[in-house]
Amino acid sequence: MDNSAKRTVLITAHTGREPAVDSARLVIQRFLEEGFTVRVMEPEAEEIGVPGVDVVPAGSAAAEDAEVLMVLGGDGTLLRAAELARPARTPLLGVNLGHVGFLAEAEMADLAEAVDRVVTGRYTVEERMTIDVRVRANGETLASTWALNEASVEKRDRMLEVVAEIDGRPLSRWGCDGVICATPTGSTAYAFSAGGPVVWPEVEALLLVPNSAHALFARPLVVSPRSTIAVELLPGTPGGVLWCDGRRRFDLPPGVRVEMRRADLPVRLARLHDADTTGAPFTDRLVAKFDLPVQGWRGRVRP
Repeated sequence: MDNSAKRTVLITAHTGREPAVDSARLVIQRFLEEGFTVRVMEPEAEEIGVPGVDVVPAGSAAAEDAEVLMVLGGDGTLLRAAELARPARTPLLGVNLGHVGFLAEAEMADLAEAVDRVVTGRYTVEERMTIDVRVRANGETLASTWALNEASVEKRDRMLEVVAEIDGRPLSRWGCDGVICATPTGSTAYAFSAGGPVVWPEVEALLLVPNSAHALFARPLVVSPRSTIAVELLPGTPGGVLWCDGRRRFDLPPGVRVEMRRADLPVRLARLHDADTTGAPFTDRLVAKFDLPVQGWRGRVRP
């Protein structure tokens, strides 16, 4: 880091929640006191109402050259912020003001420490796999998008008839409510609700999870991160819907093909844990978020 350059952070908050707005004001004031340039996007600036910030148009350019994009809200707010941060390769630092908050690094009680860590540079950055998604019909690309958590092919009204394919070979045909292709990051989101496995974030893999499939073989699958997963809507089936991270939506007519593979461009997350505790924070997060019973644990055996 060039210490002679003025450091910049972008702050975004769920302005529909008063605690998020109050927290954003506190965070902005602290960064300004430390000599940072603080950016706030136009749709949020009036609600937050702190003088001295740089008000910028909403869009990926807002995150360009920012050291960190701090997100105050739940996972939905962080997924929205990922759309800004990903093309700029700016690390996201989420402070959870929602419910589960698996993507967030800090809770409300940790807000002051999170700011201190950014100010003093005591954080690491990890990269999370994303998925490139393409909708094709008769060799023509109808839509292209991406996902951090999952891409889900879903029914619109009636059950879908689909055929799943892995690396150019047919896997199975299902009558189902949908099919989910998820990253390890998304394994605790929609894929988890559909019965998929929890995968640690550092594991490189793709998940294929049939949703309410009427078939003898309809187990969730974990496949190579180098694989290409495709889901074809059979011509006689009703149309469906493609959702990516629950934010980007595309209608799917019968007969289309949805192809999903690992993307070249990851999402970068700022992490506050120490470098020698890789893996442990996610375990602790699972225990805390799902209130898992760990009574009776005595720890590792020591000599």
